[in-house]
Amino acid sequence: MASIAVLRERVDGAVIMPDDPDYDDARRVYNFMIDKYPAAVVRCANVQDVQGTVEYARTNGRELAVRGGGHSVPGFGTADDAIVADLSMMNDVRIDHASRTAHVSGGATWGMFNDAGYVHGLGTTGGIISTTGVGGLTLGGGIGYLARSHGLSCDNLISAQVVLADGRVVTTSETSLPDLFWALRGGGGNFGIVTDFEFRLHPVRDIYGGLLLFEPEDAQDILRYFRDFIADAPREYGGFPAWQLAPPLPFVPEDRVGDPFLVVVSCWNGDHEEGARVIDRFRQIAKPAAEMLGPMPYPTLNSSFDALVPRGLQHYWKAVFVEDLTDDAIAAHLTYGPRVPVVNSTMHIYPINGACHDVPADATAFGHREANYACVIAGMWPDPADNEANTAWVRDYFAALAPHSGSGGYTNFASADDQGRVRDNIGSGYDRLVQIKQQYDPDNVFHLNQNITPA
Repeated sequence: MASIAVLRERVDGAVIMPDDPDYDDARRVYNFMIDKYPAAVVRCANVQDVQGTVEYARTNGRELAVRGGGHSVPGFGTADDAIVADLSMMNDVRIDHASRTAHVSGGATWGMFNDAGYVHGLGTTGGIISTTGVGGLTLGGGIGYLARSHGLSCDNLISAQVVLADGRVVTTSETSLPDLFWALRGGGGNFGIVTDFEFRLHPVRDIYGGLLLFEPEDAQDILRYFRDFIADAPREYGGFPAWQLAPPLPFVPEDRVGDPFLVVVSCWNGDHEEGARVIDRFRQIAKPAAEMLGPMPYPTLNSSFDALVPRGLQHYWKAVFVEDLTDDAIAAHLTYGPRVPVVNSTMHIYPINGACHDVPADATAFGHREANYACVIAGMWPDPADNEANTAWVRDYFAALAPHSGSGGYTNFASADDQGRVRDNIGSGYDRLVQIKQQYDPDNVFHLNQNITPA
């Protein structure tokens, strides 16, 4: 086995090993429930570094972990004795205002993307947390505030530069290696390391939105209204209901901090007066206990929850796709939602109709175009002593929703113990993905992910 010193000679970026002073920070990932000790973390500076890291790991029989923005809840960006390809230094965002396109490097976050796009009044569908990586979110589909108006992140992907398992660098699109391009849009990190994403952009600058907090006793009425409203809501609306303990914010009464609320998070990307009228309809269903609404830069909304989910929490998540938010499903939310254990934890019901349904079911590897909602039970908390109790809340909530949900859940919300659900989570295109995996990664070099086993 070649010494890792050979790898240091091969790459321009830093190669961090266990005897280096910054190793402990470099080895840790977003989810501190994951505690692994890789053989080396390569902070790739360019595409050639990514190539060299992949080739070193493959030829020396070392496990390869890939870390983009670094938000992987299952902790796939690390492993014991693995070589980690860390793309966080490769975070350029280049906006072409004339063509309304962006080139985004594989280690960029949505906060970086949104800030660059805001200057030009342009953006595309990204995540709910600005520290989420562009790469991981897009490869798994990409649900966000703008999905109802502009589709998923992967629906806005024009091309991708990819380092394959054999070390080759290729560019793929609808007309170049179209099978690989199809697979990247929903198949996760199974097929290579994407070092550059080219996106289609849309007008977005200042949105109208924010939060409405409703009492648990009003949650049933609000959820039923949301179900009816979102079915044919204007596509400018991209909000969602969530369960949340009230954080200590200026608009929350001091004596209500820490109480559970059903929160309606709203994002209206259109005329602000019209957006205010549409969102005001929620107040006609029930009186909010607290609220914060108004015009704001889109990046401000996209970063609103960042402080609740810093790096270093314990994470355990579960997800389901839902076609209909039935009364029985709502009853399950009313039972388990108010039991949200800490202010960091939450449950979100993301609507994925509108423009998401304009894309044919077989056009991308994202295989659940029939779903109208993607629900995530996101267990996040600071103290490892609470792992058993809070993990149980996630599992119990998930079990209660399962009878009222589809066969799978959003891959980007899956946990490490969801490998047995990969086929269901991927959906209708799974068998085609197996064949494409066999073509591009027959030895399963890229297996630290929600893994698709080669044929």
